[in-house]
Amino acid sequence: MAVIRITKQFSFEMAHALMHYDGLCKNIHGHSYRMDVTVQGTPETDQESPKNGMIMDFRDLKRMINRVIIDVVDHALLLCENSSPELVHQLRLNYDKILLVTYQPTTENLLSDFAEKIQSNLPPHIQLFSIRLRETDSSFAEWFAADNQ
Repeated sequence: MAVIRITKQFSFEMAHALMHYDGLCKNIHGHSYRMDVTVQGTPETDQESPKNGMIMDFRDLKRMINRVIIDVVDHALLLCENSSPELVHQLRLNYDKILLVTYQPTTENLLSDFAEKIQSNLPPHIQLFSIRLRETDSSFAEWFAADNQ
């Protein structure tokens, strides 16, 4: 049977600041992110299976992505863990969803992080093919498995 790809689209709101950046993005600001996740595999051939003809149920893909990515970052503020401890403390006094990450929270670094999390949560017979993360209407970054082997 042929290898088939399916894509599911997601959206979330998230804020970040780029520490030591030499432009406006050093300030806390937010985006309405749009993310396309494409996985590939061979469709189920068992005629008795309710998943016959599917490589993965879109509902199962959605649940997994929501659990490992969207529910974590939606309406969160992401900052590098090396950010000012005083700033982080003050923010946590007033806001609930402050996430410290080990990297500069750029779209490119988010993609790498998301790819790792998605890959480790997919069933063994399904492979992550690509992710497109759109930060604005005119700006996006892409991750492809073929480039990261």
